[in-house]
Amino acid sequence: MTATTTSLPSTSLRLRPITMAILAMGGEGGGVLSDWIVAVAEKNGYYAQSTSVPGVAQRTGATVYYVELFPKFSGSERHSEPVLSTMPTPGEVDIVVASELMEAGRSIQRGFSTPDRTTLIASTSRTYAMPERTAMGDGRIDSGRLIEVALASSKRFIRGDFAKIAQDTGSVISAVLLGAIAGAGVLPFTREQFEEAIRASGKGVEPSLLAFAEGFTVAAKPAGQSIDITIGARPSEVPGEGPDPAEVQRAIENPGSLVGSRLQVQASRIGADFPAEARFMLVNGVKRTAEYQDIDYANEYLDRIASVTALEVHGDSSNILTTEAARYTALWMTYEDTIRVAFHKTRRRRFDRVGKEARIADAQVMQVREFLHPQVEEISDTLPTALGRWLLRSKAMNAIIYKVTHKGLKIQTTSVWGFTTLYILARLRPIRRRSLRFGQEQERIDAWLGLARAHAPADYALATEIITCQQVVKGYGSTHANGLKNFNSLMGAVPILAGDSRAAERLRNLRRAALADETGQQLQAALNASSMRSN
Repeated sequence: MTATTTSLPSTSLRLRPITMAILAMGGEGGGVLSDWIVAVAEKNGYYAQSTSVPGVAQRTGATVYYVELFPKFSGSERHSEPVLSTMPTPGEVDIVVASELMEAGRSIQRGFSTPDRTTLIASTSRTYAMPERTAMGDGRIDSGRLIEVALASSKRFIRGDFAKIAQDTGSVISAVLLGAIAGAGVLPFTREQFEEAIRASGKGVEPSLLAFAEGFTVAAKPAGQSIDITIGARPSEVPGEGPDPAEVQRAIENPGSLVGSRLQVQASRIGADFPAEARFMLVNGVKRTAEYQDIDYANEYLDRIASVTALEVHGDSSNILTTEAARYTALWMTYEDTIRVAFHKTRRRRFDRVGKEARIADAQVMQVREFLHPQVEEISDTLPTALGRWLLRSKAMNAIIYKVTHKGLKIQTTSVWGFTTLYILARLRPIRRRSLRFGQEQERIDAWLGLARAHAPADYALATEIITCQQVVKGYGSTHANGLKNFNSLMGAVPILAGDSRAAERLRNLRRAALADETGQQLQAALNASSMRSN
């Protein structure tokens, strides 16, 4: 018996609608994008339906816009109006559009993008998710790995930095994504038909058309030419996510070229007294500490690092101990307090950035409201030492502060009263040295560096791990308290580990346990398992 096949007309091959899922964050115009697609489809002989499922909150879950398109005619035959779905079905989505690389990953995780069917169109830009921002350690997801997964989980993967295109063209990312959809040729409409939908909207037409054209160009490139992130790269190796190599080289060769006139003495000292590998960190450290407090504070920072650099004779040519000390000492010396928060919230560059992001026109008035939740510890930390300690002990004052602040405070920074309040608070920097917390933090920093110096001659690797343990101390309120508790537990384990040939490795494992959860439960479990619980 000979098998035969029958060719069917092309119009009868598709008995199902074209399905598309769009994942976009708030303010990115995902709804506008789906409306444009529906408008194009309905004007050009298609039934179209669009629905949306909002995410939980900003950057913890994007809104999913779902679009289905079905032709009204097959040749001269008119189809009856179909029943279209309101939600995407895993494994049944033809086109997935993501406004950000992590959202592309979410679409894959949810089964929307599959290698047998889906064209995945995504921006390679990153807006860090809440778990990435709140992680105790470096919680950033490997961007290169996300791209590898997207390539393996889609029939075709079209990508580019569409967020940057939107910024450069003065438009929104939805217009760029529409251009990418058109350029990919995944919908049965011409470029002119897409552009007509933009014109018909009547809003921001010229910038949107320019952004559309750029997105179209990126998507229309031959396969493989739109890669703009190194596959397998760690976040620090991804463009825009790490130090500029040119600036690193300038710091090595001429530290003074990266600082202003007020810090030239400090830059000269960096070039003369510190190893080349650490100079980039040191330049940024003196800039950060001087801005945080004053020039004297920057000098204190360099003095602290110099005491560590003197021990490099016990290490190797990498000078990693000095480099890591420069990094983490600068971070610890510029801890976040109410004065620093107020300073950042009243800077002109912040208002300029907010206005630019909100696209405020000259005739518009911008209002910025801050939502603050100060606790008694944050207030007492800012006060002179004796007064701060009295406030912590006073039950009456604690009750008053709780009553005023437990529901949070709202301050309009763009009002005279709101700005003046924060401006005055930011100008308390000269009295910071006499504050309760300043004294506490300086004692902790000196004890930490002293412990590293004490162990460097006998175990350079262990001393480096002691320095790196500072990364568990961060944040404010309960987060800072838990981090400090974990840090103290790590430092308490050092005397027990000292002398062990694997001391550095064991402390590194304990540090990773401390970074795994804020509460310290995993760290305590690791300490118990190693019989190293310390008081």
